[in-house]
Formats: sequence, C-alpha cells, structure tokens
Amino acid sequence: MTSLAAPNVVNVHDLRRLARARLPDAVFDYLDGAADDEVTLQDSTRAFREVLFKPRFAVATPACDLGVTVLGHTLDLPFILAPIGYSRLMHPRGELAASKAAGKHGTAYILSTMSGHTIEDVKAQSNGPKFYQLYLAGGRDAAEAAIRRAKAAGYTALFVTIDTPVAGNRERDVRNGMKALMGTNPFAKLKYLPNILMHPRWLAAFLADGMTRPFPNIVVPGSGPLAAVDVAAALESAQVSWTDLKWIRDVWDGPIVMKGVMTADDARRSVDYGAQGIVVSTHAGRQLDGVAGSLRVLPGIVEAVGHQTEVLFDGGIRRGADVVRAMALGARACLLGRGYAYGMAAAGDAGVERAIEIFRADIVRTLKLLGAASIRDVNAEHVWHKPDFRVD
Repeated sequence: MTSLAAPNVVNVHDLRRLARARLPDAVFDYLDGAADDEVTLQDSTRAFREVLFKPRFAVATPACDLGVTVLGHTLDLPFILAPIGYSRLMHPRGELAASKAAGKHGTAYILSTMSGHTIEDVKAQSNGPKFYQLYLAGGRDAAEAAIRRAKAAGYTALFVTIDTPVAGNRERDVRNGMKALMGTNPFAKLKYLPNILMHPRWLAAFLADGMTRPFPNIVVPGSGPLAAVDVAAALESAQVSWTDLKWIRDVWDGPIVMKGVMTADDARRSVDYGAQGIVVSTHAGRQLDGVAGSLRVLPGIVEAVGHQTEVLFDGGIRRGADVVRAMALGARACLLGRGYAYGMAAAGDAGVERAIEIFRADIVRTLKLLGAASIRDVNAEHVWHKPDFRVD
C-alpha cells in the first residue's frame, strides 16, 4: 500500500487520487460526483479562488490558536467532519474511522442518517462531541426512534437537512449502475462487474464486511432496517417541512441546526423556528444544480442572522486556506466532507487522520503568513474579492 506520508500524499488531491485507484467507479463517483452538469460543484471550489488574501507582514506568530466554540463545545480545530452517507461502502470502517479520528484530534463528528454503522457504535469510538444528521427517511416513527437513540447515546446536537425533498439527478450514479449494484437482482449487476473486479482490494474488504447492508439507524416499524436501494423513494415519501420542527423539538431538547440554508430568508426563518445554528450548504452540489457556490451566499447570510445564531459553512473546501477564507467571511466553523472522505476511502482510519493533519498544517501556515495569531482573529479585513463575487 502507498505510504500516506509526504511526498506521496501532500494534499487532499493526492488522497482523492488514491481513493479513485482503490474504489470501483460506482463507489468513487458516488463520493466524487454531483447533480446534472455539476455546475454547482464546480462553482463551490471556484469561489474560493476568487477570494484573495490581504496579509499583515512583520507580525510575529510563533504559535497559532485554532480553537473555536460550536454549539457549546470547545473544539481544537475550526472544522467539523461532516456527515457522509454510505461511508461503509467506501471503507468497512467508514463512520467508525471518522468518529475516532475526530475525537482524537479534538473536533466533532456529524453522523449521517445513512450510516452503515449504528448510532451507538459510532459514539463509542471516542469521547469527542458527536452530532446527528437527520433525514425523515422511513417516516416519522423511524425518525423519532433514531432521535431518541442519538440522545440516549450522548449525541448533543441535531442537524436537520432541509434541502432533500427529492434525490438530486446524479448522472454518474445512473451511468455506473449504482441502483442496480445496491439491489438484489444478480443479473442486473453483471454489466458492472468487470470494473468492480479491477479493484480487488476494495472487493475483498467489501465481501469480508458482508457486502451491502441495510441502514441500521432507519428502522421502519413492522419492516426493520431500511434497505439501501430504497432510500430515494423513502426520502420522497417523508419530506421535511418547517412544521416538522415542532414535533422534532418535542422529541429532541438539545440544539437544532438547519443544514442546507442558502438564502437570507431561510436563515431568518430558521431563527424564527428556534434553530441554534444553520449550515450554509449546497449539499456538495448533489441536489439542485445551478445554485451558487455556498461561499458566495455566506456573507449575506452572516449579515442577516450572524448575531442571532451560529453560522457554519460547508462546500468546496479542499485546503486549509479555504477554511480560513470561509472564517474570514463570517463562518463560526466549517464542515469538511469530501476533504476527509477521500482519505477515508483511500485508507480508512489512517486516511482520515492524514486528511486532518493536512488541513491543520495548512491552516496554521496560512494564519502565520497572514499575520494572525488566532483563527478567531481572522475577518473580512484579511480578504479581498470583486464586488460581484457575492450572491445575495
């Protein structure tokens, strides 16, 4: 196996390359792809290139403080590991690896409803903060049961995803036969087997792990755990609405964060409904294609509600400098998705840890070059962008 140390792996793009080599096309493209023409995916990364730094030189910064406070937790890093569905398909350790690495490095992990490991097992990986991301797949009864399990296990915040009334049109998944591969018809899989057989390390681990499993945290009364192939239909039949927050609040008495906010109006509505936080996010470009990259709408949302709730940022982060840019534009902290998932897919626990190490080193280096001793000192005065960069 390729070493994860430099010079073999010096950035997230190297981890992506290793993930692509290890995974069959269907699994890699599920992680790497987005909806339709992937316009939003491209703009999410391009937007960072349009925010330029304004450094303060001749400033001594022998050490840099990366600590932030999110939802009552003091974190050692200004980023949280975001929920990634189907993580166990990418690596048998999946969510367990992410949870353990986050705790080890002093940050939080958000567990996806679409996890291949149980709420309880993921929490047991470390004593670090754990948050639960909620879809209503499986219906209200299944969601309530998962919320109660998360609460009992020690998860301290609930991230309610609001941007998925229907699964996005992810054309890479269609071409790669993702639905057929997740299903039970062996004949439907035959067309795609040659590519899978070209990735023997992944295949051996997949077979040893018991192959495709149902989702253990979506337990439908009378039916049991939801099968992976049934997710799209389950999401459409259980769309989340603002009125759902009332019964969710009745079940969950901790902080609620609305994930998938892209307008100031939805941000204000989130505050009106009592959300303790919001995540500015395009769902990694995997839902509605053609919306602006989330960095472009971040400043306007911060101006609208930043003094009333915690504004977190998600989307397109590939370097530690991107975290600094988002913090400069007003985010309290960032969510890493693909940024660590490439590492997880490439090498499990070791890959997630390497991703975190890369991001930490990048952030420290960027702060020192900016002349900032703390990530909390970074603000709009440290960056420049064209007047038409923002989308309000």
